[in-house]
Amino acid sequence: MSEKTYDLIVIGAGPGGYVAAIRGAQLGLKTALIDKEEKLGGTCLRVGCIPSKALLHSTEQYHFLKEKSEAHGIKVDNATVDVSTLMKRKDEVVNKLTGGVAMLTSKRGIDNIHGEARLAGGGKVIVKSSKGDENLTAKNILIATGSSIVELPFLPVDGKTVVTSDHAIAFDSVPEKLVVVGGGAIGLELGSVWARLGSEVTVVELLPQIAPTFDSDISKLLQRLLKKQGLKFELGAKVTGVKKEKNKHFLTAEKNGKELTFEADKILCSVGRKPNTEGLGAAEVGLKLDERGRVHVDDHFRTNIPGVFAIGDVVKGPMLAHKAEEEGVACVELIAGKAGHVNYDVIPNVVYTDPEVASVGLGEEAAKEAGIAVNVGKFNLAANGRAIAVDSTDGVIKVIADKKTDRLLGVQMVAHGASELIASAVAHMEYSGSAEDFGRTIHAHPTISESMKEAALAVSGTSIHQL
Repeated sequence: MSEKTYDLIVIGAGPGGYVAAIRGAQLGLKTALIDKEEKLGGTCLRVGCIPSKALLHSTEQYHFLKEKSEAHGIKVDNATVDVSTLMKRKDEVVNKLTGGVAMLTSKRGIDNIHGEARLAGGGKVIVKSSKGDENLTAKNILIATGSSIVELPFLPVDGKTVVTSDHAIAFDSVPEKLVVVGGGAIGLELGSVWARLGSEVTVVELLPQIAPTFDSDISKLLQRLLKKQGLKFELGAKVTGVKKEKNKHFLTAEKNGKELTFEADKILCSVGRKPNTEGLGAAEVGLKLDERGRVHVDDHFRTNIPGVFAIGDVVKGPMLAHKAEEEGVACVELIAGKAGHVNYDVIPNVVYTDPEVASVGLGEEAAKEAGIAVNVGKFNLAANGRAIAVDSTDGVIKVIADKKTDRLLGVQMVAHGASELIASAVAHMEYSGSAEDFGRTIHAHPTISESMKEAALAVSGTSIHQL
């Protein structure tokens, strides 16, 4: 068994892991990056964030041609979709980015190692691969193994009828009837993709609203807009299983004591994710996990084992790629003796439907539950000149500020390009800006971003372009 020694071993090459490895190399640490998949980038780049966004963009273009282009004077007769070409482009995007990660890491002198890693105690990691076992040693070991899809015991995934997002980004044809279990980001995004291509999509959600991390008024607006696009919703329904009758499949659920059935060619199970801590040798080395299987860490990402750290989806907090990236950088900087830090109060959250939904900080409802008196300003995109010009008037910007200090507490929005707009709110909150600061910040005209300024002004009742 060969042996190599490093300053830093990172287990997992997703957004948190590969970014941590790069930062380690920048700080002069001899670094190894281990992943069980040949292509680097983790779930996000290979089968999650990136491929889904490629499909969302492509299908948005098709939806425009089918539903909106004629009103713009653009006539396209008999627009059709070639699913194989759609998927080919998606795969090309993925390959370009995973290849880019491999280049970035190798050019910085990081050893990219393919195989399954297991903690062996005493600063040792054993990597199992087709080439045999490899024994690595490091002063610091960083666990960044990410998360995987939660499967429901009464809804077993077979990859044919009951599928996960891994399958739903790679269908070879458009399902006639698609039932989505779960009204969170993944279900809404992939439901939108296939609805645009002609699927009859029904979203079945246990909670009384979709996108439950947002304020109810924002979620209700999103639901109304998605219904206009053809998606159907059944909220407050508990899924119980799947049955087959006369060569047809049906999802079964219960609501108010009554059984519901939904015919489906495909059933997409998107009810959340779980941390990938199995196979790490956690029990053998005494690594402490919490009740949800997450690695227990302190404020400096240290586990209960000296020299072993953890970040990203395997620790507490939202399972978001950008959160993992920031933790990766902060953790490695702390290892190197620097002042790494993550501001968890300003982590943005986005659902990439059309329009998109985005938020940062406290929502109005969360603030009130915490006993914080707030002032709220809203601005509808229907009054924004750029939104009218580009046919994107569906949406609203909502700004939440502390009633006593005017400090910006949070921003939520439904808007075209919300994923890009939210960054300006994050910046203001990072520096503890007020709603007045936000409202007095000059925004270019005409832009949809002016709606952010108007909503911030509305906190004090001084919005210019609305009554």
